[in-house]
Amino acid sequence: MQANWSYPTTIWFGAGRIEALPDACRNVGIERPLLVTDRGLADLPITARALDILEKAGLGRGLFSGVDGNPTDTNLDAGIDAFKAGGHDGVIAFGGGSALDVGKLIAFQADQVRPVWDFEDIGDWFTRANAEVIWPIIAVPTTSGTGSEVGRAGVVTNTAEEVKKVIFHPKMLPSVVISDPELTVGLPPHITAGTGMDAFVHNLEAYCAPTYHPMSEGIAVEGMRLVKEYLPRAYKDGTDIEARGHMMSAAAMGAVAFQKGLGGVHSLSHPAGVLYHTHHGLTNAVYLPYVLAFNRPAIEGKIDRLAAWLGIDGGFDGFMKYILDLRAELGIAHTSKEIGIDDAQTERMAAMAVVDPTAGGNPVPLTEEICSDLYRRALAGTV
Repeated sequence: MQANWSYPTTIWFGAGRIEALPDACRNVGIERPLLVTDRGLADLPITARALDILEKAGLGRGLFSGVDGNPTDTNLDAGIDAFKAGGHDGVIAFGGGSALDVGKLIAFQADQVRPVWDFEDIGDWFTRANAEVIWPIIAVPTTSGTGSEVGRAGVVTNTAEEVKKVIFHPKMLPSVVISDPELTVGLPPHITAGTGMDAFVHNLEAYCAPTYHPMSEGIAVEGMRLVKEYLPRAYKDGTDIEARGHMMSAAAMGAVAFQKGLGGVHSLSHPAGVLYHTHHGLTNAVYLPYVLAFNRPAIEGKIDRLAAWLGIDGGFDGFMKYILDLRAELGIAHTSKEIGIDDAQTERMAAMAVVDPTAGGNPVPLTEEICSDLYRRALAGTV
């Protein structure tokens, strides 16, 4: 499987395409790239291979790896310092969602004169930014989850407020994406499961969001079909390159689809990630059935159609059983307690959840009381 796509940006897809990284740099005018990745990837062979390819092409070995699993403004500030100190003229965002987000934000924020919080994804706040000083971005995903490689935003934690913020600008969309499934072969099964479920939730919440966007809705349906058919295969055999490739596509499709909106799963997950430092995709997977059950009155007809398309018998009930069975097959915890969350900060998380940017896309309006109840149901395992 190899292809060149231009939706929503230029995507070079296929096994071995990482070798084209210098061509991507030349295409967007980068001569001194800074490769941005996370701490866990910094010393792995796939990162060394990417740096070797760059060095051989005369593009240096610029590396910043100070990215946490739930990235913070401190990570961003350190990355901007590294970008400026190295005299770099573009960013290669390399890794999972956290590294991709921070890489994009470094290129966006390095030469802005206003604080990054002034560009939160609210109304037309992005117009406050100077679009002329945004550096070129190349994205190279190494997981199949967030789809941040085809997104126009980055998520970063404001450490002073202890809240995740979504920073948006149209020019934060990478100019070239290299989507090489070989880079995901070394992912351990539990990361494959968590990131894969993240892709599924993106597609599902986009499908269920009440906004009118039939193109995104259609993409979401096919994205879920790919996850259904190929995530179990990738989980069981990490070297299954066909499954890995289809999962990379499903992740990108989820990020394209959620232009339509996200919902309660994400609005519950974001506060948990900030306060308990849980893995985002895993947290989404844990909260999914509880939010799905709550939303049933508003989405049952849509889920009936979705189940039929995916070959799942039993309408909504059959779809719910499929979700629970899939989580069990992938070793996903059934309760939030099993991933380290307790009831000590439930009310605080509920207050954060209702003002999260994703909450407005839920098919049923959310309140603090509803979010508190959903958090407690997830703790107890009561779907």
